[in-house]
Amino acid sequence: MITSKIITNGILKAIGFLVIVSLFLYFLYQIQSVLIYLLVAFVLTLIGNPILDFFKRRLKFNHIFATIATLLIFILLIAGFIMMFIPLILSQGENLSLLNTAEIEKNTLQLINQIAAFLESHNIDSSKMLKEANITSKINFNFIPNFLNSILSTISSFGVGLGSVLFITFFFLKDRLLFIKSAKKLIPDTYEDQILNSLEKINHLLSRYFIGLLIQLFIVFLLYIIVLIIFGVPNALVIAFLCAVLNIIPYIGPLIASVLAAILTMISNLGSDFQTEILPTTIYVLIGFWIVQVIDNNLSQPIIFSKSVSSHPLEIFLVILIAGFLFGILGMVIAVPLYTIIKVIGKEFFPENKVIQLLTKDI
Repeated sequence: MITSKIITNGILKAIGFLVIVSLFLYFLYQIQSVLIYLLVAFVLTLIGNPILDFFKRRLKFNHIFATIATLLIFILLIAGFIMMFIPLILSQGENLSLLNTAEIEKNTLQLINQIAAFLESHNIDSSKMLKEANITSKINFNFIPNFLNSILSTISSFGVGLGSVLFITFFFLKDRLLFIKSAKKLIPDTYEDQILNSLEKINHLLSRYFIGLLIQLFIVFLLYIIVLIIFGVPNALVIAFLCAVLNIIPYIGPLIASVLAAILTMISNLGSDFQTEILPTTIYVLIGFWIVQVIDNNLSQPIIFSKSVSSHPLEIFLVILIAGFLFGILGMVIAVPLYTIIKVIGKEFFPENKVIQLLTKDI
């Protein structure tokens, strides 16, 4: 028989549980910087594991020297990136007025007026259409400077946490066997083999994925620069950098990058004749970017999104699409790594399931 005391106890337990969960979430929110450091260090560790193994197996380094050598490579790459690219991106961003919202709005209005004049010269009444659309009031001109400044500020503020990230990464690399031994003590004996096998496979697959992703972004960045230089677009570095960063977002990122490249190309050439210079150059750049995307979609992405995580291209496409509908852009970015983890765990714990056997036959 349910009494008022039982109901009261149940309500109190539910309230207590909600309070504990709320406090835990609040605690995670307060230490979000530490969580980000741990996540970055984890990704660096996944990238660094193959390098560490190379130093140990091929060059016969002992474990501690291999760890130090791997960390030195990360430090040199980060230092080289900051010294070579950040000053150039800052200077070109200023030349392109990407750090000034008012200047972007002014340039965009000037560009719209040139487009309107071009359309009217071809007997198309654009003034009424542009006025009714009221484009300038709908465009958030803070998008580009905020995007660029967020990248630069993240890199610059990362300097504060860089020491922490490298420190954590060092011990992740150095003591990975110790972590495995410690995990064995915490893992129930019944599931020890499955969990350890899952961790090993996840580490292997995600290491390949993140290394491949870095290579893909670098290749796309170089190809974008080549396209922009061929057609004489000023500020090629910063435009290529922004568009390459957008390629982190699967499928949608390249489309956004093409639109952004077209807008920035037109803004970069303001002062030139729209019909004879700005419009043809923009069309050529778009064609060049689409060719880059064809190369990327048919060479880079299948290798990274399919072979590196042992999944079919259609399978990856559907996973990214579903993640995008459910969780937006962030879901699309983390879809492949998260799906890979779920597949590995599924294979280890439910190997007899027909669906899991079908999805994990190549793992």
